[in-house]
Amino acid sequence: MRALGQHDLTVCIEQVHKPYNVSAVIRTADAVGIHEVHSVWPSERIRTMVSASAGSNSWMKVKTHRNIAEAVTHLKDRDMQVLATNLSAKAVDFRAIDYTRPTCILMGQEKTGITAEALADQDIIIPMVGMVQSLNVSVASALILYEAQSQRQNAGLYQRQHSLLDEEEQQRLLSEGSYPVLARVAKQKGLPYPRINAQSEVEADADWWATMQATGKKK
Repeated sequence: MRALGQHDLTVCIEQVHKPYNVSAVIRTADAVGIHEVHSVWPSERIRTMVSASAGSNSWMKVKTHRNIAEAVTHLKDRDMQVLATNLSAKAVDFRAIDYTRPTCILMGQEKTGITAEALADQDIIIPMVGMVQSLNVSVASALILYEAQSQRQNAGLYQRQHSLLDEEEQQRLLSEGSYPVLARVAKQKGLPYPRINAQSEVEADADWWATMQATGKKK
């Protein structure tokens, strides 16, 4: 299933500091087939928090950036349209966007939102008709990501995008997703991941298994 994910769709969280929000955004990203999320935090704190929040999703990559400008530059260099959830005069309904294009969705900090340095291609909003003006960051990200999923499913992208992954990346995702314990031990011992065949079986020679079963790290 992971090979059928959306490798040109991602989300970037800017200084989202509540662990349960970070965890919820990552879980939603995984649920719609995203294999890499981005985070912005000027210190090492976010690395530890995001790593812990993504614990059950060992196959999820998290790329951190020192500031939002660095993150946006990185994403635009990958030819992604960058959308910022931001209540501004130029913001459009999030459902008016074409999410079949390579896309990153920027989600801002819980209280202050996206910073002014986030030079997004387009601001988007979730229309509100009640008394409150905004939703929780994890709820907002879920609404937007599932709109993106719906558009991409209708366009058949979930059936086509497996071709975007090279063999090495497919094997990494299969190992870490299907055999997380083996993958973790192999990494600790400095061994390459085993090959996972079409029947989801591990293919490895006797020397690999012997090293895996031996105590201590590979010399």
